Amino acid sequence: MSDHAKTTAIVGLGALGMLYASQITASLGPENLFFLGDRERMDRYRKMPFSINGKPFSFRIEDCTKARPVDFLIVAVKYGALSSALDTMNASVGPDTTILSVMNGIDSEEIIAERFGREKVLYCIAQGMNAMKFGSSLTYTRPGTLCLGTRTEGQESRLKDLTRYFDKAGVSYTVEADIVKRLWGKFMLNVGINQTCMAFETNYGGALAPGEAYDSLMGAMKEVISLSKKEGIGLSEEDMDFYINLIKTLSPESVPSMRQDGIARRYSEVEMFSGVVRRLAAKHGLMVPVNDMLYKKIKEIEAAY
Repeated sequence: MSDHAKTTAIVGLGALGMLYASQITASLGPENLFFLGDRERMDRYRKMPFSINGKPFSFRIEDCTKARPVDFLIVAVKYGALSSALDTMNASVGPDTTILSVMNGIDSEEIIAERFGREKVLYCIAQGMNAMKFGSSLTYTRPGTLCLGTRTEGQESRLKDLTRYFDKAGVSYTVEADIVKRLWGKFMLNVGINQTCMAFETNYGGALAPGEAYDSLMGAMKEVISLSKKEGIGLSEEDMDFYINLIKTLSPESVPSMRQDGIARRYSEVEMFSGVVRRLAAKHGLMVPVNDMLYKKIKEIEAAY
């Protein structure tokens, strides 16, 4: 089967779902890519005037109950929606379907694998993009890169098939030798920058400026480094410096997804970040005061909605 004929389904019509759908359709056409939704979402999405960088954009929406197995399935939902997303994608997953999660955090792949089988799930980190979505409008100047890797024996052919598809689709990627460490590195970044920007109601530039927000950013990331050593991952301050420098390449006025949630008065993914840090820290008897503070501040913000 040619790459143009391969079918791709996406669950989650958020910033990353829109970003990758637009990239793939620009190169391969819209015929074989669609979003999955239940009847209520289908009706809602079809009434929305989507736009990307100011230009109108339309997406194909398919009824999840009538879908057939696809070649590739991209999971791009918020953490709190993952459980229902597994039901939404159920009919689209067959023996040969390869699943890719572009979600943040360190456990979405494990959750998906428990439902559909480890052999189907490749590990992935989406990084370096500055995509911002408000309402049904997406803006970005940097599409970022997907870091890909395997954790289960025998997945090499799936990875090769996916990278060939991305080559044709114009999706930027790298193949990582140690995908778990990379996953934890991105987790460390998000625990710091996403939570700091939401808790202190600031942007990338504000989080990097000397002051309380910057101290929070660095403190939260250092707590993840300590936790990673207990978990056998072994992040270091050199890894932290790498991700701080990555933030510096983004527009200072841009904001990460959790700050976008705060502006839109949506419930955030705090449970995926400091929630997970706090649970794992308790398992190892570690103190994580910065993440405790961020968790409390974010919960207070959400309680006022």
